[in-house]
Amino acid sequence: MLKKLFQSFRPPAPSVHHIRTTPQVLNSGQHSLQRHQFSRHAVGIVERLQQAGYQAYLVGGCVRDLLLGITPKDFDVATSATPEQVRAEFRNARIIGRRFKLVHVHFGREIIEVATFRAHHPEDDEADSHLSSRHQSGRILRDNVYGTLEDDAQRRDFTINALYYDPVAERILDYANGVHDVRNKLIRLIGDPLQRYQEDPVRMLRAVRFAAKLDFSIERRTVQPIRELATSLRDIPAARLFEESLKLFLSGQAADTFEMLVDLQLFDHLYPASAYALEFNPTYTHRLIRNALVNTDLRVAQGKPVTPAFLFAALLWPALPMRAAHLQAQGLPPIPAIQEAAHELISEQCQRVAIPKRFTLPIKEIWDMQERLPRRTGKRADALLENPRFRAGYDFLLLRESAGEHTDGLGQWWTEYQELPDSERRAMIRDLAGRDEEAAAPRNGRRRRRIGGAEE
Repeated sequence: MLKKLFQSFRPPAPSVHHIRTTPQVLNSGQHSLQRHQFSRHAVGIVERLQQAGYQAYLVGGCVRDLLLGITPKDFDVATSATPEQVRAEFRNARIIGRRFKLVHVHFGREIIEVATFRAHHPEDDEADSHLSSRHQSGRILRDNVYGTLEDDAQRRDFTINALYYDPVAERILDYANGVHDVRNKLIRLIGDPLQRYQEDPVRMLRAVRFAAKLDFSIERRTVQPIRELATSLRDIPAARLFEESLKLFLSGQAADTFEMLVDLQLFDHLYPASAYALEFNPTYTHRLIRNALVNTDLRVAQGKPVTPAFLFAALLWPALPMRAAHLQAQGLPPIPAIQEAAHELISEQCQRVAIPKRFTLPIKEIWDMQERLPRRTGKRADALLENPRFRAGYDFLLLRESAGEHTDGLGQWWTEYQELPDSERRAMIRDLAGRDEEAAAPRNGRRRRRIGGAEE
């Protein structure tokens, strides 16, 4: 994993921390891109804007990914036209955003994002502090200062995202040696890393995400300030960090992303209770979270749906047992203790990463199912099978077992029970009642039970 954190065994790159005023131009014979590889709608937007007298290019991730042989998910356009001028050219266009004003041009289900060239922010006048575009920490609050193509290249985050492709002339404009870094698999910030992270601390998460997604290394100067500035993630709105979390963990490289977030101490400020669990019970916590993320990556690779609720349930679960045990020690029965501990944990977590209610409710249900699954006597087992959260709860039980948690064969029991005809299920229940009914249904909270790798 450390190979992704630092540049290693790679040739030194030219200085790229200052943008060229004249770009390196790669003509069609000097690169592998062809205009038919791009969305025809995006190419059409570029052509129409150029015909109207504006500068316009395909930019960013779509150029980078196609150079790497990856099929882009989105196609973005950068232009000298203002949002209002773009909207005037396209009846199917809509201006969105306030902090960062953009235009979405709709072609059925495909949306092409068009952004006006941005410039760096001038130093804010203290007399106009109520209109300031920056927080006192240096974080940018509003970002609608328009500029030239050169300005736009300079204010982009990473060199590999500052590549402009002109599908009309079939050439790449490279202001920051981005092609060099694509070829050498490097994540490198444009400008001074300390300042760029202070402008937007989410860039630290983006550096990790791109390194994991592309299997790139993070250049030394780019990685160096991250641990020092990790606490600045607390200044980012919790709703934005939820969106970033989805990108981090649902892009197909969640397991590697998790390792890098922990290494760089970023995980501590996204999921503080889980980070504490990593210190308190490191083997179990690390194994459970990593196994969940490996399974997530496998589902993404297979094109299967991924449920964010299950993912967040796994990320937060290792922090739950101690809280529930504490509440049980105060006299709460097991299920109410789990429910109250879950409520506290999720409420605290949402102060950092604002997990929406449509996910927090199933998270609690998955956790609640962990206390119900051992209670199988009588008609309870069949009632649990009919519960709409049974499958998620059962899968979560298997995840806990895969992390080394001892459940007295509970996962195997449920695996067999689901596959048997009704008559044999009844025999399993009778056998269970005869052997360990008391162990399956504790009374008065006297029995000590292990939940989530911790003894209650």
